[in-house]
Amino acid sequence: MPETRVRAVIAEDEELSRASLRQLVSEVDWMELVGEAADGHAAVETIDRLRPDLVFLDVMLPELTGLEVLQRVKHHPLIVFTTAYERFAVTAFELEALDYLVKPFGSRRFHETMTRVRRRFAQGAEGKAQSAGELPAGPLERLFARVGTRIVPVPVREVSHFQAEGDYVRAFSGTASHLLYVSLTQLEERLQLPFLRIHRSHMINVDCVQRVERHDERRYVVFLKDGSRIVASRSGTGALKKMMR
Repeated sequence: MPETRVRAVIAEDEELSRASLRQLVSEVDWMELVGEAADGHAAVETIDRLRPDLVFLDVMLPELTGLEVLQRVKHHPLIVFTTAYERFAVTAFELEALDYLVKPFGSRRFHETMTRVRRRFAQGAEGKAQSAGELPAGPLERLFARVGTRIVPVPVREVSHFQAEGDYVRAFSGTASHLLYVSLTQLEERLQLPFLRIHRSHMINVDCVQRVERHDERRYVVFLKDGSRIVASRSGTGALKKMMR
């Protein structure tokens, strides 16, 4: 448990949502609500003035979105996003939010998040993640995906391959697959080996390759450990050859 009380701010435009969060926060004896904001500009001012430890931040605020708030604040607390729009959860691959509460959420889901918050603050300064308003400097370690009514973390190292589906990407991890609201090109920009783009629609985790065979005179076919079979493009075949040298 944190040695001192965690100071929290709620940034929500809907009064009912603020009242609900206010009540939930009051049930946490190690947390203190120090401020509220109903629009984006007020959120920036409140966060920089009060310098809270934690902010419950609505993604879709008036005046400024939650993401724009994080770009403007000088103080960077830990963030728990609240949103009715699960597609925005992919911002977790850019912004190290501690968790996502997808509306409507209840007491049980809130207190699950509080368990994560409590654990994070108990770790102390060395255990804190990247400040929520900053881009991680290193490669991605996790993505977020919708599973039922929840947004769950997907460790990148457990993804065998990514496949483009229109403007989005499907991540294959074990027996599950998750739709991510980001393009394959955007994702590629944030990944490095062991991930390799072998086709305009496919990026593989090289550590999950079982074998590579010749498909025809100009292309290879990759067999993954999960049983997937992916034919590389000509340029992808060239990338595979270069990697295997």
